[in-house]
Amino acid sequence: MPRHLDQQLKLRLLRAVDAIGAHGSILAASRALSVTQPALTRSLQETEALLGLQLFERSGRGVRATPAGEVVLQSARRLLGELRRLDEELDRLVGRMKATIMLGALPVAAAGVLPGLLGRLRSQHPELVVQLVQGKTEELLPKLEGGELDLVIGQLYPPDKPDGLMREALYEEPISVLARTDHPVFEAPITAEALRRWELVLPTIGQRVGQEIDQLLATLGLAPTTSMRSTSYGFIREMLHSTDFISVMPNTMMAGDLLRGTIRAAPLPAVSRPRPAGFIRRADTPLSPAAEVLVDGLRRYVEEIAAQGRHPGQAGERAGAGAPYVGPA
Repeated sequence: MPRHLDQQLKLRLLRAVDAIGAHGSILAASRALSVTQPALTRSLQETEALLGLQLFERSGRGVRATPAGEVVLQSARRLLGELRRLDEELDRLVGRMKATIMLGALPVAAAGVLPGLLGRLRSQHPELVVQLVQGKTEELLPKLEGGELDLVIGQLYPPDKPDGLMREALYEEPISVLARTDHPVFEAPITAEALRRWELVLPTIGQRVGQEIDQLLATLGLAPTTSMRSTSYGFIREMLHSTDFISVMPNTMMAGDLLRGTIRAAPLPAVSRPRPAGFIRRADTPLSPAAEVLVDGLRRYVEEIAAQGRHPGQAGERAGAGAPYVGPA
């Protein structure tokens, strides 16, 4: 029996499904939408009755989308994203809004290359407005697929399965030893023994990059469990500038300080896997002119850093839509 969704499925129901899927909880979604929990539950029940399908499985830990729910979530995010873009296009048509880019940023990129990049874009292209959403890969890619984001910048982790996204590597995010420029650790070659003489300040292991760092330090026989940990890159940065602490993390995290010469990086005496970074976009949707300007600016910015010897340089080839990313040789 035809459902006639074009006539019966209301936008408020799509927003309800999207919020529940994003938050994994009806209570959290109701707070995000500023509606009561019973009202949101009724909206979900109305949607499921209209579709004739169960969209979420309930448990003590929250809700999880069923296979039908995943399909509806993808469509809801795509439709809501298209409506957002329509709203922006109409505003631009009547001259009320500048060109807007919805940009997703992974933590290392958000703390490292983006501040310098966005500062330059602001002065060179004042007509651009960048709305930045920072998050983890698993948080940002659904938003990208659903049209809430135009592109995502950061490390290109290989997808677990084909996802219909296009990945292009522009630079590397190598894990390095970082300290203030005049730190004594740089007076001799960096060895595991040399690193043992200094206290470490590291990202928390709850972050994916923190787990990678711990694995590398373990190969050197170091005990990162005794190090100072922080989720704040601003705190780590201040510790490096004002104390004798050193850090082991992606050197692009301190891109601005490396360019200014207040922080110095040295290779870690351990073999690490390639860590290509760049941007991710939907394969079925070309970048907008504004997003093209941002990508071109990113490409030029990392080339400048590489030319000054502060960065290991370019990385990788374009990875095809839905194909596993293969890092540079």
